[in-house]
Amino acid sequence: MHLHVIFPLAISLLLVLSPAAVRRCAAQERTDDAPPYKPLVSPLARDSATSLYTISIQDSGPLVVDLAGPLVWSTCTSDHPTFSCSSRECASANGDGVTPAPALAPRPSCRKRPNCACTAHPCNPVTGRCAAGDLTSSPMSANTTDGRSLLPHPVSFSTVASCAPENLLQSLPAGAVGVAGLSRAPLSLPSQLAARRGLGSRFALCLPGVAVFGNTTIYLMGFPLELTAIIGRTPLVKNPKRSGDYYIPVVAITMVWTSRDTPAALQPRALELDPATGRGGVTLSTVAQYTAMRSDVYGPFLQAFDAAIGAPGTVKKVPEVAPFKLCYDAWSLRPLKRLGWDVPIIRLELAAGASNNWTMYSGNSLVQVGDRTMCLAFLEMAAGGGSDDGPAVVIGTHQLEDNLLVLDADNEELRFSGILRGSGATCGSFNFTA
Repeated sequence: MHLHVIFPLAISLLLVLSPAAVRRCAAQERTDDAPPYKPLVSPLARDSATSLYTISIQDSGPLVVDLAGPLVWSTCTSDHPTFSCSSRECASANGDGVTPAPALAPRPSCRKRPNCACTAHPCNPVTGRCAAGDLTSSPMSANTTDGRSLLPHPVSFSTVASCAPENLLQSLPAGAVGVAGLSRAPLSLPSQLAARRGLGSRFALCLPGVAVFGNTTIYLMGFPLELTAIIGRTPLVKNPKRSGDYYIPVVAITMVWTSRDTPAALQPRALELDPATGRGGVTLSTVAQYTAMRSDVYGPFLQAFDAAIGAPGTVKKVPEVAPFKLCYDAWSLRPLKRLGWDVPIIRLELAAGASNNWTMYSGNSLVQVGDRTMCLAFLEMAAGGGSDDGPAVVIGTHQLEDNLLVLDADNEELRFSGILRGSGATCGSFNFTA
């Protein structure tokens, strides 16, 4: 058939197609989004003013990443859709570990009215303040990935989320519109992507740099091997009082330097999680900047680190700089080519079932607070911290940076790389090009 025949025919077909059909065709060409769905990837950025991390996945703006958060929440437009009080989504939004306090729980009379709008209870992970908001559907978009780089077309999808008032954004980064909860709760972002898009229960975080949702391999530029198969593994521990949080089975903390081991002289079972009360244990946080320790753990930990670094007699101690308790003259530290400074390695000794221990080098253990001052980047919990059902240790983002973390809810497992800097790769070296 000649071109002068084909061209008018094509025009005629476009004219008879409805505008909706044309939009659907264009969307299919643009997104290429159909089952089986491919893993999703999104950049993670660190906000310098707050030290919080945001993910660019919601259409209305970035969301703060909260590893312990049970919900996705954000501010909403006035014409947002809602879910019924009798919906399955409403039950999930108000289940155990999601509703923050009895005073905010849904009224029983509301549950009896099938057409009432469901109320959820988002909480700000920084201030601890909670509010009530409609449960809604939130539009999102992200790129798909094969684990090496972006695939050509972004995809659009929706998640169940809670609306929140503007004042709940207090203390979050400028421009952030809410929070992406990443816990094991049913309405967290990874749980929804696993259930609604069949991506599998795994998701990966590498701060600052990249988040990957779905069961996929992961490659970072600068390192030739697939990472998820070769990094360390440990079982996760479940806390029945905080069922969505991620706990790891740390049994001891030891400083390793100059062929010497200096263990922190902790009381027996100081790090153990008590399943009856929910007290103790070691958990991960993307909201706390520095690792915080209960007083009975922090004191022996500081003593062990100071004893280890002071043994050769070459490192000069300087006055502490709040909020840190141990500080050293940077000029007395020997620099290393890729790993920062030659100081004691902090080894978190993991229970049976882990493939290896978690080691922290100076890039994760020290922070520079002046031209010549380096401090141990660990904090003591405030008075009363960890006294009721709180953890013994909360591992913060400074200690998680440049570590690939792969969390697998189905297999109750954490995969961890340790600091990537010595390998030639970094969390910022994912290939964000198609």
